[in-house]
Amino acid sequence: MQFGVNLLNFGPGVSPSALLRWTLIAESLGYQFAMICDHVAITTEVGRRYSEPFYDAYATLSWLAGQTKQIKLGTTVIVVPYRHPVLMARLGANLDNLSGGRFIFGVGVGNVRTEYEALGIPFHRRGAIGDEYLAAMKALWTGKTVSFIGRYVSFQDVSGIACLQQPHPPIWVGGSSDAALKRAVRFGDAWHPIRLRLDWLRSSGLPRLRKFAEESHSPVPALAPRIRLTITATTQPEETRQVGEGTIDQIRRDLEALGSLGANYVLFDWYTGDLEATRRHEPEWGMLALLADQVLDLEKQALR
Repeated sequence: MQFGVNLLNFGPGVSPSALLRWTLIAESLGYQFAMICDHVAITTEVGRRYSEPFYDAYATLSWLAGQTKQIKLGTTVIVVPYRHPVLMARLGANLDNLSGGRFIFGVGVGNVRTEYEALGIPFHRRGAIGDEYLAAMKALWTGKTVSFIGRYVSFQDVSGIACLQQPHPPIWVGGSSDAALKRAVRFGDAWHPIRLRLDWLRSSGLPRLRKFAEESHSPVPALAPRIRLTITATTQPEETRQVGEGTIDQIRRDLEALGSLGANYVLFDWYTGDLEATRRHEPEWGMLALLADQVLDLEKQALR
């Protein structure tokens, strides 16, 4: 498994210096990737959890790429219908090339109706739009001169946009609905569920993913979950806690269980929804260091 850190690119505590320090600390501790989220229109509904200032995903990751050396940089997740697919193909390819092939393209279709309305995009069509845009982007990343005719986007004779990673950056598809799982099978290199329970992953999430892959005669995408890390001094009840919540021993067992289920990547998320907490970084940096010891130990065990 490879382990990554979710960076907060929003809220009263965000700043260029904080974003850079988070990333450099993660890189120095041995984490393999860092990811950030995406919003465009910070409506009142969005702002309750993701307030201004909000740093754009593509611009921020491009800036971080120039100041880091090894850590992969990605999105968790780009809301695909918000931008024209030719623009996204350009931005993704540029970021991949500027970073030396370190871009991970995490995608989803979002769930904030007011943001869709502010952007003039039909909320009830977001799944179909997202699927069509992803198909258009993959065509641009793999073709020389591309024409695409769809219901929501069409273009003729557009030059292909080459990425450094071939055939394109890894695509991680978020969401847990049937439509999202089918999208992961159709377009994804990995499935990127968030805030999950192990029993749900075993009994529902992964069986449904395998079922849809079998039905479409496609390979099963890799597993790359995002888990919210909450380290506690006391043991948390197994019947109610999510993956990543509890003592270090519980979290360690969670990571071992995810590995046994085939997880190739795990992204650690720190955000609880408290915007004021974005002003305080030192406690989370301490948890990063503490967890790094556990992560490195797991890697050593895997190599034995």
